[in-house]
Amino acid sequence: MKPYLVKTPGFVQWIFRKRTWFFPNTTDIIYLTFDDGPIPQVTPWVLSVLEKYKAKATFFCIGDNCKKHAGILKQIIDEGHSIGNHTFNHLNGWKTNASLYIKNVVKTEEAIVFMKNRSLLFRPPYGKLTTKQSKLLQKKGYKIIMWDVLSADFDILVSEEKCLKNVINNIQPGSIVVFHDSLKAEKKLRYTLPKVLEYVSDKGWKCEAIV
Repeated sequence: MKPYLVKTPGFVQWIFRKRTWFFPNTTDIIYLTFDDGPIPQVTPWVLSVLEKYKAKATFFCIGDNCKKHAGILKQIIDEGHSIGNHTFNHLNGWKTNASLYIKNVVKTEEAIVFMKNRSLLFRPPYGKLTTKQSKLLQKKGYKIIMWDVLSADFDILVSEEKCLKNVINNIQPGSIVVFHDSLKAEKKLRYTLPKVLEYVSDKGWKCEAIV
């Protein structure tokens, strides 16, 4: 298991303070996000669970998946969720030339059809982004959306129960939570997501999309 932090420390948020890690001054809103989709095996199920709890979310989509599954992308948008850019090929920013990285992001924009004049939201795959890439994206008008709670649903060594605890032990109003609508995360996501939504509901909080 590679090292990562479930709860993003305040000093990290301060160092990269031009990126959005959470939304302060929020009393009752949680921001659920889903990376790596859309795919037919998982994303429609996520949408159905969100609808059951009247929850809205933000989907950071892979451009290649958007092209392959445009109908699911349209469903996400039609059901009132927001869309973010997650590169076309899930690029690791630390291993990619800045110019090529930006071209890959722009290529994703071309694949995100059905939703014009939307906010430009971006999340770097793996959370890895160079300072130069960050500045170029922000110059293009992107809001770089990170997170303060990582579910670790992608980690094969993390149990379903641990995945759930990662979220409910760390979320608070204003939190941005990372899930993945991917095959790798599917088993833990199907266990965790309904329970998280139930927990949020019991707290009297609500889930909204990032705009």
